[in-house]
Amino acid sequence: MPSIDLTGKVAVVTGSGRGLGLAYAHALAAHGASVVVNDLDEAIAAQAAKSITEAGGTAVAETVAVGTAEAADRLVGRAVAEYGRLDVLVTNAGILRDKVLWKMTDDDFDAVVSTHLRGTFTCARAAAVRMREQGEGGSLILVGSPAGQRGNFGQTNYAAAKAGIAAMARTWSMELARAGITVNAIVPVAATAMTETIPAFAPYVEALRAGEPLPGFLRKGEGFGTPEDCAALVPFLASAAAREITGQCIAIGGDKVALWSHPQEISTAYADGGWTPETLADAWSASVGAELQSVGIPAPKLPEA
Repeated sequence: MPSIDLTGKVAVVTGSGRGLGLAYAHALAAHGASVVVNDLDEAIAAQAAKSITEAGGTAVAETVAVGTAEAADRLVGRAVAEYGRLDVLVTNAGILRDKVLWKMTDDDFDAVVSTHLRGTFTCARAAAVRMREQGEGGSLILVGSPAGQRGNFGQTNYAAAKAGIAAMARTWSMELARAGITVNAIVPVAATAMTETIPAFAPYVEALRAGEPLPGFLRKGEGFGTPEDCAALVPFLASAAAREITGQCIAIGGDKVALWSHPQEISTAYADGGWTPETLADAWSASVGAELQSVGIPAPKLPEA
């Protein structure tokens, strides 16, 4: 079994004051990396850094709202100023503004896209510039979501941003390959403030807070667990053991890890000379229309009462 050792590596984790981001930061530090944690709230960011140092790790806090180029430069600059380099970026920062399409405002849309999509872009760009200057490779670990893979009711903004993040991971994996920089999107599923809004999960998240373990049908069947369950994927992807892994979307949660497929053609049909609306209507059901794809995140398969 290979040892995952990140000693001497430096990581920035956006949105790491609590929840999944904090779990990622702790996991990186536990494996030897020095970490810049980030949150909008100065006190929360400071407490996150303190929790890492008290556990024997190395961390500092940088309070800034992710989204702008200036914020990205501050985060990368802080890593370099404190530790002399940057090797790992985890783009975890995010917010929700859930509403159905006809009720979603421009501000609802822009706020989520700015934080998730633009924030990932600006931070990754700043990190890539620094890593290329260093000439020693690196790891960009982008945080996606099942909503970005399948869509989700009431999440136009969030699903669109997360789908864009998956596409950026694939694109950047090609662009940064010669520099030895791997780029992957992770798709975590965990009990957090975001998932407790899902009615089927809510009672189990509440029970978890009360100290009860999550049942096996959730941990295995749904791949649903704690933030700490998801954290192992981050130091792995940041390590030498994962140097050949790039351009992938990898899900993790509970006891489950899985590889998401990339979109691809699954059924084709041809018409000599091209198609007309009439020939499409005639051939549809017996050709490509026979394999229409489902949408949305499947509801959890809960045990019968």
